[in-house]
Amino acid sequence: MTTSEFILQHRLSNPRDLALQARRYPDVDMPYALNQIQGWQTARQKLPSWASCDGVVYPPHLNMEQCSSEPTARYKQEVALRWLNKLGVGHGGATTSMADLTGGFGVDFSFTSRCFASATYVERNSSLCDVVSGNLPRLGISNANVVCAEAEDSLATMPQQTMLFLDPARRDEHGAKTVLIADCTPDVCRLLPQLMSKARFVMLKLSPMLDWHKAIADLKGTVDEVHIVSVGGECKELLLVLAGKVSVSSVDSGSLENGVRVYCVDIMPKADADGEYKRSEFCYTIGGAADNPPTLNPQPSTLNSQLSTLNSQFLFEPNASIMKAGCFAELSQAYGVEAIGPNSHLFVSSGRVEQFPGRKFAIKAVCTLNKRQLKQTLGTLKQANIAVRNFPMSVAELRKRLKLRDGGDTYIFATTTKDGEHVLIICRK
Repeated sequence: MTTSEFILQHRLSNPRDLALQARRYPDVDMPYALNQIQGWQTARQKLPSWASCDGVVYPPHLNMEQCSSEPTARYKQEVALRWLNKLGVGHGGATTSMADLTGGFGVDFSFTSRCFASATYVERNSSLCDVVSGNLPRLGISNANVVCAEAEDSLATMPQQTMLFLDPARRDEHGAKTVLIADCTPDVCRLLPQLMSKARFVMLKLSPMLDWHKAIADLKGTVDEVHIVSVGGECKELLLVLAGKVSVSSVDSGSLENGVRVYCVDIMPKADADGEYKRSEFCYTIGGAADNPPTLNPQPSTLNSQLSTLNSQFLFEPNASIMKAGCFAELSQAYGVEAIGPNSHLFVSSGRVEQFPGRKFAIKAVCTLNKRQLKQTLGTLKQANIAVRNFPMSVAELRKRLKLRDGGDTYIFATTTKDGEHVLIICRK
């Protein structure tokens, strides 16, 4: 049995079990086979369109762990295409070109490069370059040039590009994780003048842990768009679009003159039957003339110190990207919802708000921690999903006090109102 045959035959098997059987397959390059099997199994969940493509070679586990997922890569493709349309050159325009200066496993490159007439993949790791060189044709990408070089060296000699893409390495020389832009490799802040002179716009992928306000300041007025991207409720990456050299007339309301446009995006982790990744999205502008979004669904203000006014209303929990953005005032104005408290990050409304970007619940009851109220409100309830927001007890402590198991279709949010009162809001989705 050849190594290729072994991989195909056993790609659904447990790699650890296969490793114990290595002696039974003397003609198989077992370390390589196990890496390919593990890589394919990861790709089935993370990169389904790649996993369905025969012959794709997968890199070591760390590279698979660090690469973008398909939903986030497709989102970058959409952003690139939208910017090409803004610039008036369109999808695949004859003069369009891009370069990915930190190619890695090439996931982001494989999707964004399809928007351009020509594309250059740059990576300093020669092994990754070899893997990507073989994979690109298998993925149907024929407009790409692979360059093994340091990002800085390639940038210095590179001709003008429509777009430059960078995903700086977020580990130092000792392998420890880094977050700040200046601590990543390459240092985008140091390269900023070159980047802006070589591209009409730059797409920059950063850690979701980064303070995006500081990133805007560090990048000295070049940031035009901030994209806070979550998948399935988990914040995955911070994506910045830099366009300091683009003329204002060629850019819509997201232009520098009109402020920085912020996109809070939460993408479903699985594609639908049509292969589309559905998402919720909330956009607003900071700075410029348009600080606030329009009111999309005005509702009368109803929240006051009387707990009874919360009954029969609706509760909303923003998605992870909005939590990261901290745009709670903008959210309230846009959707006509009202914050329960200044630090609760939970919102209520007297009516349904179907388009709210986050989880939506119907409030069934509200009570304090008073024993009598708890007994009357919870009744015979045996289990519930509990969350705390700006509350003096942890989930574990509250669950023990309420004597409730985890699970079921009841949701309890423990929080603090504007008047400083600790309350439990009992809901159903």
